[in-house]
Amino acid sequence: MESEARSSRANARPPMPDPWTLRWTGAGPAEVGLREALCAVGNGYLVTRGAAPEAVADGVHYPGTYLAGCYDRADSVVGGRTFTHEDLVNCPNWLPVTFRPAGGAWFTGPPAEQELELDLRRGVLTRRALCVDAAGRRTRLVQRRLASLALPHLAALETVLTPENWSGRLEVRSALDGTVTNTGVPRYTGLTARHLRPRGQGAEQDGTLWLEVSTGAGRRIALAARHRLRGADGPAGVGRTGATRAGWTAQTFALDAAAGLPVTLDKAVAVHTSHDPATGDPLDAARRLAADAGDFDELLAGHALRWAQLWQRFGTDADFPGLGPLHLDLFHLLQTFSEHSADLDVGVPARGLHGEAYRGHVFWDELFVLRVLDLRFPELSRAVLRYRHRRLDAARQAARAEGRRGASYPWQSGSDGREESPLVHLNPLSGRWVPDHSHLQRHVGLAVAYNVWQYYRATGDRDFLAQAGAETLLEIARYWASAAEYVPARGHWSIRGVLGPDEYHDAYPWADGPGLDDNAYTNVLASWVLARAADALAALPAHRRGELTERLALDAAELDRWQQLGRHLHVPFHDGVISQFDGYQRLAELDWDGYRRRYPDLRRLDRILEAEGDTANRYRVSKQADTLMLWYLFPAGEVRDLLRRLGHRADHELMRRTTSYYLRRTVHGSTLSSVVHAWVLTRCDRRASWRHFRDALTADLCDAQGGTTREGVHLGAMAGAVDLLQRCYTGLDLREDALGLDPHLPSALPGLAMDLCYRGERGLRLSVDRRTATITLAPDRREPVRVRLHGVLSTVRPGESRTFTL
Repeated sequence: MESEARSSRANARPPMPDPWTLRWTGAGPAEVGLREALCAVGNGYLVTRGAAPEAVADGVHYPGTYLAGCYDRADSVVGGRTFTHEDLVNCPNWLPVTFRPAGGAWFTGPPAEQELELDLRRGVLTRRALCVDAAGRRTRLVQRRLASLALPHLAALETVLTPENWSGRLEVRSALDGTVTNTGVPRYTGLTARHLRPRGQGAEQDGTLWLEVSTGAGRRIALAARHRLRGADGPAGVGRTGATRAGWTAQTFALDAAAGLPVTLDKAVAVHTSHDPATGDPLDAARRLAADAGDFDELLAGHALRWAQLWQRFGTDADFPGLGPLHLDLFHLLQTFSEHSADLDVGVPARGLHGEAYRGHVFWDELFVLRVLDLRFPELSRAVLRYRHRRLDAARQAARAEGRRGASYPWQSGSDGREESPLVHLNPLSGRWVPDHSHLQRHVGLAVAYNVWQYYRATGDRDFLAQAGAETLLEIARYWASAAEYVPARGHWSIRGVLGPDEYHDAYPWADGPGLDDNAYTNVLASWVLARAADALAALPAHRRGELTERLALDAAELDRWQQLGRHLHVPFHDGVISQFDGYQRLAELDWDGYRRRYPDLRRLDRILEAEGDTANRYRVSKQADTLMLWYLFPAGEVRDLLRRLGHRADHELMRRTTSYYLRRTVHGSTLSSVVHAWVLTRCDRRASWRHFRDALTADLCDAQGGTTREGVHLGAMAGAVDLLQRCYTGLDLREDALGLDPHLPSALPGLAMDLCYRGERGLRLSVDRRTATITLAPDRREPVRVRLHGVLSTVRPGESRTFTL
């Protein structure tokens, strides 16, 4: 299975000529969707796919602009049943620009020649093309676009047209299109796709366009575009013609063009919504901002400066040939969630703001994303955790609906924190809609609690812990204490009716209903969260501890019960390894050789089996890492301590045995699987770890999941790949008393260095090679840093640099 997946990806040739440039030549339809997702530009407030400005959604191209947190709810009928779903809205398309020689047809593509170039360092997408019309007239086209990181409500598109073999009247049309729908995922065809309703539009005599729409939920979205047209010698005299219809507005500019002389249209578009902070009327705000916008080069200067500052925070110096994919992954992470996201009350969508897969929902992927942000831009981590805390009451309501106490977070979250997971999903192989039980992945709440504590470890932010973090963690702990059932025959507590991260198994083949008992990952992590509850309370100032326990009606008896229960949760074993869940050993082994011969790609083995009238529930197969997640979250020694706390003997070979057992049965149907396996294999097979790291690093660049990247990037895998360099290969471990180091560099990675933010302060540089690890503190850091290496504690003071021998 491993070699099969690697060989299929090896044929992909990453289009990166240097570490800061993504480049595509040509316009093959099979690559268009992938190219549009990877060439998206954004700033945390909005992201626009890299579709051509003249393109429309036609099954090949898919223009899309997505605003952080802009969801809408709609009803759809499937099989005679009505289902309500919430979508990240495809917002009005601000890009449309096309042209024609007078009397010709509007250019709609494809061009005769084309090259796309994404400048990752500055966040600029450049398109160079040759357009030839039916009369043989050749026009060179160069377009640059950006979504301003300095002015997040502004996006800009510069179009330069140069006639090659003709002169005459040239017409250029620019539009704003609010008639777009959500049709970017073929599996959702037949479901309600229209979310925008026209409110008004206009084309002014000065060349300004404006458009206002609203979602079904009443959110107003307003766009305004200002235009500047110039010829080779400066501003050009032009004729203007406006045109409007419901949800669409355009301005056509006409001027005389000459062969060899460029004509430039500079289009700046402002976007505001009625949900934006400090915004009254969104249309008025958009029109004022557009009118004041500088020209493209002026906008680019401020935008590039902000990117340069971001790269200073997130830069990683490493000597290996994967720096380009590393920069690409970080680029898309920072476009999805930036400082401009922090005040918007939004989460981190699993597929970025790059497409409509998973309807733009928030899953547990922040578990992977926040580990990068904690140590580089912790303010962003805090914003994500506040998104969860603001939805704590919704999680409490969900727990009460289950008949339990505390807080139960949804597997899929959107605008208000209710469960957004679908009740059915389409299997494209069989054409059948099948029941979807993914909402039983209650471990998402455990991930939220884990994120709270890891953020506190990295930052020492007691204010956040006191205001929001401890309350969130305590209510999650209360839920798991309420969910556990005592089994007298075993003398243990069990957690029943849940799903683990694997996702292939959602029921026992011998049972009538969904859910599994005693998923090992869930139970061990629940035990850990119950233990952290006491630590979180102890870390609070006495007055806040008293306020919180009083408000939650949390007394010493309940806390003692949590600690007792947390030491007696059942963890199943079989054949000397941890069982994925209770009863796992009763499942059959799959005929792996037979299925490999029949199917070249087994990553969606669940769909293959369902199409055959079978089910993955019958077999020892895994979509992605499940039990092995324990060694992703915790160092091997801490996993042994957790298991011993639960009454199990855990020898030093348990991780190796368990890893080997599940690796043979895992098809890596999720990009996250490569991240986890790379992490776990670091301590026992560095060569295999590096292979999985490379798979994770290039998962979207090479479209490893066979066409899914076009529907949105895999943000968790992108961040997870970065974190493999940041924490895994350096052995960076954040404890309350010290920063731990235990480097294990693969042979392909001779060294790396990075600047980190630790315990609320920047100015810490970590450098690691095969023989040494060096910690350097900037002189202006206020506090020293304690470092633990091989069990020995050392202190590095501000302005010092200390090198440790490995």
